[in-house]
Amino acid sequence: MTEGKILSTNDGAVATLTFHNPERHNAMSLAMWREAATALQAFGQEDAVRVVILTGAGGKSFVSGADISKFESERSTDSGVEAYSEATEQVARTLLDFPKATLALIRGYCIGGGVNIAACCDLRICNPQSRFAVPAAKLGLGYGYDHIQRLQHLVGPQYTLEMILTARQFDAAEAQQMGLVNQIVPDAEIEDHVRNLAETIAGNAPLTIRATKRIVRELSKDDRDIATCERMVKQCFESADYQEGRRAFMEKRKPVFKGR
Repeated sequence: MTEGKILSTNDGAVATLTFHNPERHNAMSLAMWREAATALQAFGQEDAVRVVILTGAGGKSFVSGADISKFESERSTDSGVEAYSEATEQVARTLLDFPKATLALIRGYCIGGGVNIAACCDLRICNPQSRFAVPAAKLGLGYGYDHIQRLQHLVGPQYTLEMILTARQFDAAEAQQMGLVNQIVPDAEIEDHVRNLAETIAGNAPLTIRATKRIVRELSKDDRDIATCERMVKQCFESADYQEGRRAFMEKRKPVFKGR
């Protein structure tokens, strides 16, 4: 059986990160978590990239959680558990602090760590076949403070408790009802839909997007850095992009934003 890996592609302003372990429904190994963080950080440093789509290979799963076949080798000791937790949290922190828009394209299973990845993305679009679950209670795992906090910010305490206490799978309609996903799109249309959505976002002002993401992030904290939020909003009004936006509106044309 082949080892899982992370695939990254860049098509102009839209980049794609693919979790590639289809033989195990894209279950994540320690190496894959580390590769994902590295790939995201590289996208973040590329000026041309304005949106990143995260998806799973094979069409049957986004991420089905941790690769249980590697638990004995990767998570059977205190040091192993700590290293694995740090790798997963690095991906989460990178996504949460990412300066560009992130879209989760979900087809099929989105389980455990997959839910955590999706929760850290800006928007989540799934197909009707998608299934969501946090099965920690079936495995005896501890689902950490940060993971639960991020999930609760999205779906509230009642659904967070239901997901973790029951460990059952929720279908796409339930996921949309609780606020876990933004849209449900037929499988035959979902790739084009997400691509079009990504291109729409990529055509908007990067500084506005960056400031908005930072403000939303700060709103989830108890100790909020309001001064930084205000400074980023001020930068938008002082930018060449703001001038371009005004001119484009008056000239009835599509603006060309430079991110400065």
